[in-house]
Amino acid sequence: MNNNKENLSPVEKIKTGSNGLRGTLKESLADNFTGAIREDDQTVIKFHGMYQQDDRDRREERVSKKLEWLYSYMIRLRLPGGFLTPQQWVGLNETAEDHSTGTIKVTTRQTIQLHGILKSHLRPTIQSFNLQHLDSIAACGDVNRNVTCTANPSESPLQQEAYELAGKISEMCLPKTKAYYDIWIDDELLVDRKAEEDPLYQDRYLPRKLKIGIAVPPNNDVDVFINDIALIAIIENDKIVGYNIAAGGGLGATHGNEATYARLASILGFVDTEEKVLKAVYEIITVQRDFGNRSDRKLSRLKYTIDKLGIDQYRAEVEKRAGFSFEPAREFKFTQRKDRYGWIQNHEGKWFYTVFVEHGRILDIEGYPLKSGLLKIAQAGKANFRFTCNQNLILADIDEKDKAEIEAVLKEYRISEHTDGASALRKNSVACVALNTCSLALAEAQRYLPSLVTKIEPILEKYGLLEEDITIRMTGCPNGCGRSPNAEIGFVGTAYGKYNLHIGGDRLGMRLNTKFKENIGEEEILTTLDELFGIYVQKRLAKETFGDFSYRYLHTLN
Repeated sequence: MNNNKENLSPVEKIKTGSNGLRGTLKESLADNFTGAIREDDQTVIKFHGMYQQDDRDRREERVSKKLEWLYSYMIRLRLPGGFLTPQQWVGLNETAEDHSTGTIKVTTRQTIQLHGILKSHLRPTIQSFNLQHLDSIAACGDVNRNVTCTANPSESPLQQEAYELAGKISEMCLPKTKAYYDIWIDDELLVDRKAEEDPLYQDRYLPRKLKIGIAVPPNNDVDVFINDIALIAIIENDKIVGYNIAAGGGLGATHGNEATYARLASILGFVDTEEKVLKAVYEIITVQRDFGNRSDRKLSRLKYTIDKLGIDQYRAEVEKRAGFSFEPAREFKFTQRKDRYGWIQNHEGKWFYTVFVEHGRILDIEGYPLKSGLLKIAQAGKANFRFTCNQNLILADIDEKDKAEIEAVLKEYRISEHTDGASALRKNSVACVALNTCSLALAEAQRYLPSLVTKIEPILEKYGLLEEDITIRMTGCPNGCGRSPNAEIGFVGTAYGKYNLHIGGDRLGMRLNTKFKENIGEEEILTTLDELFGIYVQKRLAKETFGDFSYRYLHTLN
């Protein structure tokens, strides 16, 4: 076990000394002389689902005026499986208008973020969420994050079972401290040490964040293997008979640090009951808690613990704690990894409409009032709202008698036109937030990728590839939030306007890509892709995807 307290990172000392994740947040919030919170509280607040940020576009202007940076906060909801009622969407829309930039951001983990919240608006924002029976507990920080699962119930009648499992895992993995309610809801200190004893997290929590995803084959729309813990439903005779459990996924790395790397999860084995699934997940987490690196946060994710111990030793430790052994993994097959846009009907006769939301940004722009249209649909109360790991939104559970009414709103607000009219490349694109708010960003992502796709589309059209389902993803830094290492074409920001170009990932999310060119700008990106697409159409095998071709092509160069 990693018990060397002399080498603990500063974050570890903040966590254990935080009084159950309370820190000095009350004092920080009461300080009206700054928009920031105290340095140690910037770590503590993450466990409450928030990050302190600033508007990096305005740093220079603020400094020139001798003003502090324009600090604000991002808040992320805990939404296991990514679901809101129409009433909750109406409330969320109001909260976004009253307290944030107004943009509702769908994340790659099936939840919602609001940005630009001033310190004085933090408590009102959380309290408004609470009135809607929503919270942001453990949406950030060194704990289990939002649990994802296959998004669209029309894909499989078994989706509901996976969705319910996501909720159970989320509840099981919540911290026991009541700090969230003390600070944001009740505004008084209510510490019951006995009630707050936490056998899972203890007082030190995890060495780093932990992510869990649940996939229901044949669609790997959750990108299940990028998670620290991956659950793949095994289906026999139209029933889920258990889950293959994998561990050790994670896409983050650090430029210039070869000890860091992206990794897909390794399968530990199969379990045949929900009780065993929950126990296995719990003990995978406790092994990471006890053996994970607490000295160097760059090497603290579960993937590094597994590679240090070895997969067999990690599995054996989990089995010892769980009290049972994994069975051999069972066969499964993924055939796609994408959202199915437009209308689909499920086995119960309910209708679902998947809206293309470019990089998850829900707002009104000139000629396309997406946010207003979705609010009108929510106000009618006839569709639930589900979110996908590809940053899109599903209008869900619509009765046959209500379909025409919702279809009319989709047309009136140009939502169906926008969804139908987007190219396959654009629909298969993902980007992280990056600039202007992310403090780690080295380059643009969500603000730049749409225009880059616009310039790539004519090249695809030239080669007859415009309707190819090529996945393209961009991150503003190597931390992997936009899942660029797991795409057929991945861009990783290195400096403003510069990116590493990666190719060779597979279309189903089962193979990572490889760096092809370093630190290139737009002109070289377009020239390189033009060349690659040209070779692809000439030399591809029958039904060979671009990712599989470029993987094969890379091997011919080595």
